[in-house]
Amino acid sequence: MQSVDSSKTRMSPYIIIIFGILAVSSASILIRYAQQDAPSLVIAFFRLSIATLLISPAALISYRGELIALFRRGILLALLSGLFLGFHFATWITSLEYTSVTSSVVLVATSPLWVALVSPLLLKEKMTRTTIIGLVLSLAGAILVGTSKSCLLNGARISCDLSDAFSEKAMLGNFLALAGAWLSAGYIVVGRKLRPSLSLAPYTFLVYGIASVVLAVMVFINRLPITGYLPETWLWFFLLAIFPQMLGHTSFNYALRFLPATFVSVTLLGEPIGTTILAMLVLREKPLPAEMVGGVLILIGILVCSRIERRDQKKSLS
Repeated sequence: MQSVDSSKTRMSPYIIIIFGILAVSSASILIRYAQQDAPSLVIAFFRLSIATLLISPAALISYRGELIALFRRGILLALLSGLFLGFHFATWITSLEYTSVTSSVVLVATSPLWVALVSPLLLKEKMTRTTIIGLVLSLAGAILVGTSKSCLLNGARISCDLSDAFSEKAMLGNFLALAGAWLSAGYIVVGRKLRPSLSLAPYTFLVYGIASVVLAVMVFINRLPITGYLPETWLWFFLLAIFPQMLGHTSFNYALRFLPATFVSVTLLGEPIGTTILAMLVLREKPLPAEMVGGVLILIGILVCSRIERRDQKKSLS
């Protein structure tokens, strides 16, 4: 059976990534609506579980043979990737209960840095100087966007409110956010390892399914209700499963078959740009100057990384 993302039928991973950035950018707005009636862990659980149910017919019917033929190593890698994704959602969402949104967003945005550090060791993917420059620019942009609402520019001076950043409670939240970055990096690296040998549908079915089980355990431990929510809340659950998860995350998982893990993780930093644009259109929120500058830096960083990856692919085909 020919894979739907084989070299003969595949779409350009760069186009798919752009589409994925637009899709995942809807997550923050949809989560904000859902949080008016549901706890964050419950939102994450339904996001993953509904996505798993939606992908299950294709995975279990069209790719049943591929699932059965998985070697033990492949199954263990899929299990590990799903655990990373599930605990990423759990730790990052929980961090928001202990630390500021700014600290959480900035720390979880360091995920590409950890991917870049471990990729040469685990994936044998070399880091070029140009890729490092693109990574640094994107990280700087992400940090600028993350701190835009808590730091003010007064003339040539930048003042930030860090009064609560080093309390015992905030430090726990900061650690959880950083753990979320590590787990996200693990999810990307393991996905890059497994995706070349496993088609997209069975891979996402396994990973999303395992992640939903992890979140189900978290929901149970915290004794959170999974019923009794408003009809519009269920709509937000389904939209989260379809857009940021099925179309967004799955687009990045598609790209992991063809592109280095570091590049894919850097493109994930494009999410704040799409979120800012959607916030302007849907919520009528005007972006701050720092957010716009940070967005430009992220775009430049992604374009720099994209250019070097395109050049390397042309060399490998020549």
